[in-house]
Amino acid sequence: MRELVYYAAVSLDGRIAAPDGAFDAFPIEGDHIDAINAEWADTVPGPLYDALGLTAPRGRFSTVLMGWNTFAAGLPLTDDPYPHLEQIVFSRTRTAADVGAGVRLTADDPRGVVADLKAQDGADIWLCGGGVLAAQLRDQIDRLVLKVNPVVFGDGLPLFAGGYAPDVFVRERSRAFDSGVVMNEYRRA
Repeated sequence: MRELVYYAAVSLDGRIAAPDGAFDAFPIEGDHIDAINAEWADTVPGPLYDALGLTAPRGRFSTVLMGWNTFAAGLPLTDDPYPHLEQIVFSRTRTAADVGAGVRLTADDPRGVVADLKAQDGADIWLCGGGVLAAQLRDQIDRLVLKVNPVVFGDGLPLFAGGYAPDVFVRERSRAFDSGVVMNEYRRA
């Protein structure tokens, strides 16, 4: 069965972006980037993958899920960020004219969409963000992969923007990089 994997960069204080949605405070150079490009190539946007001349195999994920704000962060560069994946963007206010041809925009309940996706054949499902969508899908997340960055935001968009409801995850792997980034992988207990 396919798993829903929330793979995201996060600050030391649990923020995935600044209050305005910017995420440029996260370091974009260092040995952690080499590991991402080699081991998590599906998460590198198509235009960047091509521009960097990457050849790392893809196939860890076959679908990416995004809330509108996460998708919109890339709009200055492309309206089709992950052409190698089935792309699903959740919004109740946008129309198909707001996304590229390779992107499915839906106002459907994310929980039902994920249940349907999990029942289909394919590689895992990447929950790219944001925090509101992650909060809606929290009980369906099978794995968390958090790139913990050595920066404190103080304020901003949280990893999960929802109410208090503890869920237990078990750490499977932790990998520290010279850049200061620590990649932690957890599985639902």
